[in-house]
Amino acid sequence: MARRRTKKRTHVGARNGPPNGISANSSATREPKSMVIRTGAGEVGPKVSQLVKDVRSMMEPGTASRLKERRSNRLRDYTAMAGPLGVSHLLLFSRSTTGNTNLRLALTPRGPTLHFRVEQYALCKDVRKTQKRPHGGGKEYLTAPLLVMNNFISPTADGIQPTVPKHLESLTTTIFQSLFPPISPQSSPLSSIRRVLLLNRELPKASPSSNTSKSELEKDGAYILNLRHYAITTRRTGLSRGIKRLNAAERMLKQNRKSKRGLPNLGKLEDVADYLLDPSAAAGGGFTSGSETEVETDADVEVLETNTRKVLSKKQMAALRSSNGDGKSHSMGRPNVEKRAVKLVELGPRMKLRMTKVEEGVCEGKVMWHESIEKTAEEVKEMEKVWDNRRREKAERKRVQKENVLRKRNENREKSKKANGDDRNMKDGEEDDEDEDVDMHKDEWDSEGLEGDVESEINERDEGGFSSG
Repeated sequence: MARRRTKKRTHVGARNGPPNGISANSSATREPKSMVIRTGAGEVGPKVSQLVKDVRSMMEPGTASRLKERRSNRLRDYTAMAGPLGVSHLLLFSRSTTGNTNLRLALTPRGPTLHFRVEQYALCKDVRKTQKRPHGGGKEYLTAPLLVMNNFISPTADGIQPTVPKHLESLTTTIFQSLFPPISPQSSPLSSIRRVLLLNRELPKASPSSNTSKSELEKDGAYILNLRHYAITTRRTGLSRGIKRLNAAERMLKQNRKSKRGLPNLGKLEDVADYLLDPSAAAGGGFTSGSETEVETDADVEVLETNTRKVLSKKQMAALRSSNGDGKSHSMGRPNVEKRAVKLVELGPRMKLRMTKVEEGVCEGKVMWHESIEKTAEEVKEMEKVWDNRRREKAERKRVQKENVLRKRNENREKSKKANGDDRNMKDGEEDDEDEDVDMHKDEWDSEGLEGDVESEINERDEGGFSSG
């Protein structure tokens, strides 16, 4: 008999999980996922809707880029689905009645929530219009961006009073760091880092004094973040323009392009050295400027050359070592290092965020910090008592609801058992009635048959007596 097939990839209980028994949904292995939502869809306006799309592209690949909201959707709908879908962060864009655009950054399922006011923003299309050579969309969005944060912890210097408590500054730093998966410099390949998300905090200039006006106090003491999104581009340095054009032509030939637009014309030259050494020939017969020939040294880094190497067997390695006089393989020495110039091209969007409030829960709960409201120690104690009472009332409601649910379940079970017993009794009674009816029918049929037999005997007797007479 043939052996039964066992599905190893999609079957429940397949042994294709990660090692050490860690599930994919565990907090130790899962990567952060986010949902960028516009609350009150259709009421925020086209500009904010486009900003939401740009933020989704910035948060890729760990975000729901094709999420479609409805006007009937509420916050509890998204929080209820965050757990099954493995969503760890919610970015909620909304628009107030006064026209202000707000952003709420919440951690699921228990919070906290950071409230920001979007003071200024620029869309991706606006950023591309200001660039001479805008960067086209490629493979940059296949990997998460590199997060760079600056001035998130305010320095403890004289003359500068922190507007946000230290523990809230560290909390804000942790929340933003958890937006993207961590990057290990030793193990992460350079090809996976293609974008940069820059968050820069504007530090307060000085501590507020008695002569400081209210507007200056609000401007200097605010917690403001500037967000920028860049693409990382690199190019080789130390090469002349002629060699660069030859390398580009080689890549074109490998791609089997029919167009010969980028191929250099060497028909009028006697030797390829004239093309490589003469800058005017490499420029197409014209003259070049000094900026084209001089070597740029800004933002140059040394990286390992990405060349494919052939894997040699032990015999080939021994033959290669024996061919070298010193007994060592020169190819296995120091790897080839090339210089590359790193350049950042802005992708967008831009945002200037001003933090206004910090809450404990997901968009609800105790206010941990507020920009414009300051409370005394007595007021804080009173608020703590109020929240303790609310927690106790909530726990009591949950207990009562749980008891009611259990009681109703038990009642339903008893009703179902009683109904099943009544049905059985009714079925037994119906069967007894049917048996009695069948017996009565049998008695009536037998009596009628007997009566018919007696009448036939009397008739035969009368007929016999008449014939004999």
